[in-house]
Amino acid sequence: MTEPATILVVDDEDMVRSLLQRTLEEAGYDVITAANGQEALDKMSQLDVSLVLLDVKMPGLDGFQVLDHIRHRSDIPVIMLTAIGEVTSVRDSLALGADDYIRKPFKKGELLARIQVKLRRVKKIS
Repeated sequence: MTEPATILVVDDEDMVRSLLQRTLEEAGYDVITAANGQEALDKMSQLDVSLVLLDVKMPGLDGFQVLDHIRHRSDIPVIMLTAIGEVTSVRDSLALGADDYIRKPFKKGELLARIQVKLRRVKKIS
């Protein structure tokens, strides 16, 4: 039996982090949370993370900057999860190397399906 994938949830809103953590844990994933970009990068340097759910608008390092840092070190799947629906935000996220872009509010089933597809691609789950 394989160990569950570990997902890093990065969002500056406590309520969003809590909702995502509960949703992902109920689906069988291990979850690590970070309230800002620097905390996310610190945790990624210390822990084995399978996938990142990353908000765009955060104080300090925003999601684009965090994604750029991640891409310089790793090809780990990154899904941008944000309330920003502008075409330029989607385009910029994908151009920087995001694997997907989901707008808030999101449907739980769709989010879980997209996560499963990304993890299957990197063979973290069967």
